[in-house]
Amino acid sequence: MNPVLVVGAGIAGVACARALTDAGVPVRVVDRGHRVGGRMASRRIDERPVDLGASYFTVPRDDNDFAAVVERWRTAGLARAWTDTFHVADGLEPKEGPVRWGAPGGLRSLVEDLASPLDVRRGTVTSVDLGPAGPVVDGEPVRAVVLAMPDPQARRLLADPLADLGARLDRAFEPVLALVASFAERTWHVDGVFADDPLSFVADDGRRRGDDAPVLVAHSTPELAREHLDAPEEAAPAMTAALRRLLDLPEPAGTVVHRWSFARPTGDRDAPYLLDDRGIGVCGDGWGPTPRVATAWRSGHALGEAMAERLG
Repeated sequence: MNPVLVVGAGIAGVACARALTDAGVPVRVVDRGHRVGGRMASRRIDERPVDLGASYFTVPRDDNDFAAVVERWRTAGLARAWTDTFHVADGLEPKEGPVRWGAPGGLRSLVEDLASPLDVRRGTVTSVDLGPAGPVVDGEPVRAVVLAMPDPQARRLLADPLADLGARLDRAFEPVLALVASFAERTWHVDGVFADDPLSFVADDGRRRGDDAPVLVAHSTPELAREHLDAPEEAAPAMTAALRRLLDLPEPAGTVVHRWSFARPTGDRDAPYLLDDRGIGVCGDGWGPTPRVATAWRSGHALGEAMAERLG
């Protein structure tokens, strides 16, 4: 029996694949990256992982299923409660909110944990088409296919016979640049800051991971990112200067800039996923009311359950 093919090994794709696997449906996951994680990616800098994508995650009060996953991560030492207080750029006033969670091994480690029993392969998908018996991915018939990725990326994979489906993938995504700034010592006393242009948010990577390393990660505004998509490192001076002004910092010992072309969705969408009658599903943080890690997990998990029920 041909498997269901899940394209994209971020948390949504992995959650979808786990739900299908738990229902007894054969699944194969393919991703173009060297490792799973998607936008929950981390990168080793100075011998430690640094979170470059999602800054943290929260646990919605009405989502018992995701809460159970997080509790398993917590008891296994994979996730840790970080803080319920960030600061606001204007005067660095504290602002309380929900508990934000981090991961000692980087947020990618949580996706790796979910993916551990799955068949995950590295590869690049270029086309999703229709054959006589259902979806065809790069010439290979599959039982069904899941595109676990932002709308713009999913839309460009669809062949002409699926143009009607592509028209439903109309949610725009904004770009963001992530600046990693390493310092000789800690001179700040905030966990995170809702920042001003050209920055949008600054996270203390040492505090969220629990090792107190003197490392900050600053995310740019979409406007700055659009100006530097072709050469993201050119944005480093402006982002570094803004970070130093915000927290009265010395010159960092080193900086790294990472580009996210499709970092976060804009607009609104209530539907938790898309499941087409022809065996094609789409999921991710662009499906649901708010673009969060929990939203992405819920989208993938719910799509996996619905697809498994449909496939019988």
